Amino acid sequence: MARARIPDPDGVAGVRAALAAAADGETASRDTTALAVRYLLQLLAEDAPGNSVEVRVPPFGATQAIEGPRHTRGTPPNVVEMDAATWIALATGSRQWADALAAAEVSASGSRADLTAVLPVRWQR
Repeated sequence: MARARIPDPDGVAGVRAALAAAADGETASRDTTALAVRYLLQLLAEDAPGNSVEVRVPPFGATQAIEGPRHTRGTPPNVVEMDAATWIALATGSRQWADALAAAEVSASGSRADLTAVLPVRWQR
């Protein structure tokens, strides 16, 4: 079952709260982190529609994005996985894809599993 769309004002507030906590050297609450992660994944799917890459941020969410061959069964051939803090940093532009990849903060497999062209997402609408 698909989740309901997160309204922009709620999502932006969640992202701002998560970024503020990170700037203070703290971790946002689980609910705030979940909201920020899911909202940013939602925006990625809207801005880069498709089904060729699965972006996973366990345990908070996952989405399929990027145009290309559609995946229908089993493990997708193009998978990107990372923790919530890394996803929020990448999606908001406070961390660069290449730096996160080099620091092994991101696991990316498959020929299309490079999110450089779609990050950061446009989260302040």
